[in-house]
Amino acid sequence: MADTTNLLAGTAYFSVDGQSYMLEAKVSYCVSSVKRETLSGMSGVAGYKETPIPGYISATLRDAAGLTVGDFNAMTNVTVTVQLANGKTIVASNAWTVDSQEVDAAEATFEVKFEAITVEES
Repeated sequence: MADTTNLLAGTAYFSVDGQSYMLEAKVSYCVSSVKRETLSGMSGVAGYKETPIPGYISATLRDAAGLTVGDFNAMTNVTVTVQLANGKTIVASNAWTVDSQEVDAAEATFEVKFEAITVEES
């Protein structure tokens, strides 16, 4: 058996409500819950403001036989799980899709993005 002690990237697994999907590439996620912006004026830096933002998980998936891309557009209140090569698990609970899912037929791929109030990393 190979030693994977230093494995950091290269493989990942993507599922929605326990249903696995073929991951083509580019998984990204955001576990942040706020966005901060510096407030500056003519007299100098005054401080910052903080605005709540959703977390997200996005991925490029493979459009395969038996998969209905339109089903992704209807997904709300789902659990999205990503397992990364480095051992991390990313979970978006009660998530919903945003944006439209456009298929690149030449590559049989489409991008999907799920947002949620909380995205956790463990």
